[in-house]
Amino acid sequence: MNWLHEIFRLSPELALFLSLAIGTWVGQFRLGAFQLGGVAGALLIAVLISQVGVTIDSGIKNVLFALFIYAVGFDSGPKFFSSLGRKTLREVALALVLVCSSLLTLVIMAKAFSLDKGITAGIAAGALTQSAIIGTASAAISKLNLDPAQIQQMQGNVAVGYAVTYIFGSLGAIIICVNILPKIMGRSIRDDALKAELELLQGAPLLAAGQAPALPGIVGRVFLAGPAEGQRVEELEALADPASPVTLERLKRGDEVITVTPDLQLMKEDVLLLVGRRSGIIVLAAHLGKELAAEQGPDLVMQTSDALLANPAFIGKRIAELRTQLSPDVRHGIYVISLKRGETTLPIKDDTVIEHNDVVSLFGSEQDIQRAVALAGPPLVKSIKSDLLFHGLGISVGLLIGLIVVRLGAVPLTLGSGGGALLSGLLFGWYQARKPLKGNLPSAASALLRDLGLAGFVAVVGLQSGLQAVETVRTNGLSVFLIGVVVTVVPLMVTLFIGRYLLRYDNTAIFAGALSGTRSANPAFGEILDKAGNAIPTASFAVTYGLANVFLTLLGPLIVALV
Repeated sequence: MNWLHEIFRLSPELALFLSLAIGTWVGQFRLGAFQLGGVAGALLIAVLISQVGVTIDSGIKNVLFALFIYAVGFDSGPKFFSSLGRKTLREVALALVLVCSSLLTLVIMAKAFSLDKGITAGIAAGALTQSAIIGTASAAISKLNLDPAQIQQMQGNVAVGYAVTYIFGSLGAIIICVNILPKIMGRSIRDDALKAELELLQGAPLLAAGQAPALPGIVGRVFLAGPAEGQRVEELEALADPASPVTLERLKRGDEVITVTPDLQLMKEDVLLLVGRRSGIIVLAAHLGKELAAEQGPDLVMQTSDALLANPAFIGKRIAELRTQLSPDVRHGIYVISLKRGETTLPIKDDTVIEHNDVVSLFGSEQDIQRAVALAGPPLVKSIKSDLLFHGLGISVGLLIGLIVVRLGAVPLTLGSGGGALLSGLLFGWYQARKPLKGNLPSAASALLRDLGLAGFVAVVGLQSGLQAVETVRTNGLSVFLIGVVVTVVPLMVTLFIGRYLLRYDNTAIFAGALSGTRSANPAFGEILDKAGNAIPTASFAVTYGLANVFLTLLGPLIVALV
């Protein structure tokens, strides 16, 4: 192995990327519903590679984790702050119960079995499947007034605890959320998911990511003018219900496409391309000739554009007021697809009030869209470029926050670089949702920061501490595993019973989604969605998942302070 040791001495970064590549490959294999995942895979492979002797700079670890945890905070910021309202108090309480019971269980187990700060934090990261705890705990450990060798050993023990307890951490969440919870509730996830869907949407389907209705609300249809001969365009369009408008977008007369104007008079053989709400087109169809195939009609490309509502004439007005205020010429050919405020989708109802920087999605022809966007406010153009000025400042602020140390007696309390970057990410993410023209971070770029940052960080930990980790597992592996089982099961069961009997969750699907979210348990949530057959569990999961990403991550420095 001397030749391999020499290669890694000359290029330690090679060991890092080999750990990432092979670990990701290993993490793809499934055993039933369980999948190790790329992060745990990278850690295990890094520990194996470390046995030949690898020296890698800790600065790489710190940079990778700062990128990861900032991206997590940035993505979670809008949902995190929007979830802190009256409508989601139950989900907030559920997440707090899980994190508090987890912390209490960890402290009790640490005291009972004389665990050090590092192994306790590692058990928390693995048993609660929150890999970010590794980073926040390691950063807090580095601030302790201890010998460097002791700090190195504790940080190595973090990786050991994580590696030994992670597998049951994932499996235990699946068993409790998918199998035990429905038995305690007395109803299946599927039955309650169907019940909630019917109540929520009165029979209309709730769409998950990647799904679309077979009968969309806005459609294009081609008709012969037929009985509408002699009518003007504006007269024909006026036959539709004002709440379900229809636009005559194109008119083909013979082989010629004629420019459509409000006073254009229709002829019997004119071929009309109508675009609008489905219900409105059904009304107009009764006044027209036969429907034609799409290829017989004039061609037209429609588009969807987002605009930031910044026009003072719109702010503070109800939608019903705006419909009256705007002339038919302004509204013509424009269809509102959605209205969002931060991460919240607003109902498009007459009494919905417009606020500054609401985002409206509009559908129409290119010229109609250009006219409407110019009136509403600046367009929101999706860009593949990241705002490095904004995000560089965000990470810098987070690292500065992480330098702050508050002492409670002799106990130092600090968020560390990880907790600081998380807090900064939350704040900058919330700000960007309110001011979407600044701080662009494409979802693909954010995913790269999260995936590379966390897996790379964990791989560096494994490379630095692998030799020590193997020895610790050999001597204490079984006891650490059993402690991890307790830390996985007890907080989840406590949270389950409190959620059922104190917080009064009465829908199995919604409760299962919320409970899996409190643990950031993606594998369990995947199984819940599979059982539900629809997206009903997603809403409660999204709230508790966003909270858990913050609350559980902050367990790292708390464990270091209390154990």
